[in-house]
Amino acid sequence: MSENSQSHAHCCCREPEQKPDSRIQKLRKILSPLAGLILLVSLLVVDHLAKGEIGQRLMGDPATHPRIRPFLYLGAYLLVALPVARNAWESLRRKDPFNEYSLMLMATLGAFCIGEYPEALAVMVFYSIGELFQDAAVNKARRSIKALLDIRPATASVWREERFVEVSPQSVQPGETLLVKVGGRVPLDGRLLSEIGRFNTAALTGESRPQTLYRGDSVPAGAVSIDKVVEIKAEKAYRDSSLARILDLVQEAASRKAHTELLIRRFARAYTPAVFCLALGIAFLPRFFMPDYVLTDWVYRALVFLVISCPCALVISVPLGYFGGIGAASQQGILFKGANYLDRMASINTVVMDKTGTVTKGVFRVREVSSLRFTREELLGMAASVEKFSTHPVAGAIVSAWEESPNHPGDLPLITQVEEIPGMGMKGLSPRGEILAGNRRLMHRYHILYDEDPENRTETVVLVAVGGCYAGCITISDEVREDAPEALEALRREGVSRIWMLSGDTQSIVTRIARAVGIDQAWGDLLPEGKVRHIEALKANPANRVAFVGDGINDAPVLALSDVGIAMGGMGSDAAIEVADVVIQTDRLSRLAPAIRIARATKRIVMQNIALALGTKSLVMLLGACGLASLWEAVFADVGVALVAVLNSVRILRMKFGPPHETTP
Repeated sequence: MSENSQSHAHCCCREPEQKPDSRIQKLRKILSPLAGLILLVSLLVVDHLAKGEIGQRLMGDPATHPRIRPFLYLGAYLLVALPVARNAWESLRRKDPFNEYSLMLMATLGAFCIGEYPEALAVMVFYSIGELFQDAAVNKARRSIKALLDIRPATASVWREERFVEVSPQSVQPGETLLVKVGGRVPLDGRLLSEIGRFNTAALTGESRPQTLYRGDSVPAGAVSIDKVVEIKAEKAYRDSSLARILDLVQEAASRKAHTELLIRRFARAYTPAVFCLALGIAFLPRFFMPDYVLTDWVYRALVFLVISCPCALVISVPLGYFGGIGAASQQGILFKGANYLDRMASINTVVMDKTGTVTKGVFRVREVSSLRFTREELLGMAASVEKFSTHPVAGAIVSAWEESPNHPGDLPLITQVEEIPGMGMKGLSPRGEILAGNRRLMHRYHILYDEDPENRTETVVLVAVGGCYAGCITISDEVREDAPEALEALRREGVSRIWMLSGDTQSIVTRIARAVGIDQAWGDLLPEGKVRHIEALKANPANRVAFVGDGINDAPVLALSDVGIAMGGMGSDAAIEVADVVIQTDRLSRLAPAIRIARATKRIVMQNIALALGTKSLVMLLGACGLASLWEAVFADVGVALVAVLNSVRILRMKFGPPHETTP
């Protein structure tokens, strides 16, 4: 089919436009096939009675019924066929004569021409009823997904002019104070001002357990306050909030077609014209080699062939299957940016991941400050003065430690010429000279001599140099995610044969973490280009299907290079989330295995639909061409296959994909 016909074929997969008279249009759409069905049954009863003694008594003249019979069926037919004819005409005006509407019109008009009135009416009635059921199933699936995702609050209660006023969330500025009532949704990302609050984030993360947050904790837009009125300080504008980002990602996902879906669309464009040609061949070619050729018999077979060949089951159910997969994943807090990434995720056999914020929590605390030339607070202050310009979790820990220190001398030193050196650390110029804060590679780059002891520790160590001389180090503690060992084991159960870890941290720390969680191989001391080289080496083997999981700016190159880039969305940097193909909203590794399961279930359902549609249609087309199937069987097979395929597509929304230990309270 042409692109225009594609828009027709997909019409029942899109939300209908809301017009003032939409209810009347919907009512007409329902009443037309229902009235046609009633008339079909009534006319079949009349046909039966007309053959008996009762009918002859009622009609008097035996020739009356045969004369008026075509007009009775034609009237009922026009009632049902006019909407289909209108669609066919609109398609023809767009230079697209080959589509499901023209297929049905030609088949039924042909049946009328050869005197098969009941079957002509039956085909149009059951086709229209089938369209109704398809619309209902598709729209229900779309409404379910839309209701799941579109959880934007209509208003926000914001403190202005000494009182809380209701305004549009789009008008709230960062820094303003929001009031969220019990059962209300947080309109924008912010920080909790109240002492404590409990929030339901299931719609955002798929996590069924409520989260307890304390003053200063980050609260995502879309979270629901469970048991008390809370105040929140807005941190981001509405367009930059996590909720707006989720909605944008899912809406954009619909435009990224899977390879299978694109293949079906190309197939459908060539398929429908080919069916018309084959039907003409079935009707007229036997005349040249069949001695007992009867035109009406072979035309009837061609009409059966046309009816069963309608490609609706394919062009509707395949896109709907992928859309359902995206919706099912979003229920688990997993955002696929397109159907094509579902296909890729289904074939993943190698998973590579970053350490900080991925395998570990990325929630750092300063455990120890070792200073050679300054007081503890002075060293912390100089490190914090450059680290405050970084978004890395380690930098945040140093800044927080300085702010929480009771003895810090006041404001941080004024820093100029700040530079973040990827995979190494921070550099800036202060009144005391150049400040360096980072790992041993940063010290080596600037020829700073330092104590060898920090290099051999199994915790993260930030080395600090001031004025070209080593000044001390800050030891940072991080924790392995509790779900990491079980998440990796779940990946292996899904057929992932290789799990690696690539990190910029020291090899001793990386080795310790890898052993703790059961990672196959781990490399440390890597710059971003070092990570890229490892991924390129894996992808050199075509058998490897590589997914990379990360959360930082320095992960963006490998996220883009991998077959599937997966970003940890809660703590991940904007750069990582932007480049990634899949976003894990919960920051939990245990969502990786469900992501693979959802992708494989989606692909399985799509393949089932393709096999069901092509297998059933091919069989009935063959039977019809051989004269072993009537128009009744053809229309029931066509409508039935389409309905089964649609229902099969939406059942993924009811499947359970979460880890077995997670239950809904």
